Amino acid sequence: MAADPAAAAGPAPAADSDPALAAARAAPAAAPAGAARAGRPQPPPVTRRIPEAGPQAMHKPGRGDASVRDLIWACLILVPVALLIFSVGGSCSFSPGGPAEDAASGPTVDAPARIAEYARGSTFPLRLPDVPFRANSTDRGPVEGGGTAVRIGFVTPDADFLSLVQTDGSVEGVLATESGSAGRGDGPPTMRGTVQAGGLTWEVYGAEGGEPFRIATLPGRPEVRVLVTGSASEDQFRTLAEALTTARVFPPGS
Repeated sequence: MAADPAAAAGPAPAADSDPALAAARAAPAAAPAGAARAGRPQPPPVTRRIPEAGPQAMHKPGRGDASVRDLIWACLILVPVALLIFSVGGSCSFSPGGPAEDAASGPTVDAPARIAEYARGSTFPLRLPDVPFRANSTDRGPVEGGGTAVRIGFVTPDADFLSLVQTDGSVEGVLATESGSAGRGDGPPTMRGTVQAGGLTWEVYGAEGGEPFRIATLPGRPEVRVLVTGSASEDQFRTLAEALTTARVFPPGS
């Protein structure tokens, strides 16, 4: 008996009852995502650029920094200026009518040493009066018409001045020298009268309102004349004239 071909082949596979499952089986398997990208050209990788450190911009100081720096510079400038003003102003005092010089300020000379030095080269004796004034200058020089003059300058407590001149020159010569009339080509100052002071007779010369030139001749030989002039008062002149009578004497050539 011939066998049934259908039965020999075995049972037929059962048909899928789920259409969605059947479609999934019929569709080809999806390619991996990496394989799909491998088939196309890819863009180059993005490289992030790190900025390089460059030179830093200069920092503008703030207002606070600038103010402190300016204050320091101002102090460095003002302190020396203040010290200079203080040192100069220390020799002056305030006066409503203008500045007044301090009588204790200024140079002071060793008058005894200077007069002793001048006496060694002098032909006439020199005197150094003891007065309550400060000696601030000494000098020796020629006299118009011949002779020598030795000068001592004094500052009074009132900050006025007196000049004592001792000379072996003539009255006209010492007047022309001390008044400056010889250099100007003028005549000597005119005589205004006489005064008595320190046991001596003083001839007074000069213009009205100007500083007087008082001249007296000392007793003894050789003949020596003394001249006193300056802005000091009449009383201070008399103090100097009185001191001449008891002054220390330096002999010539000593």
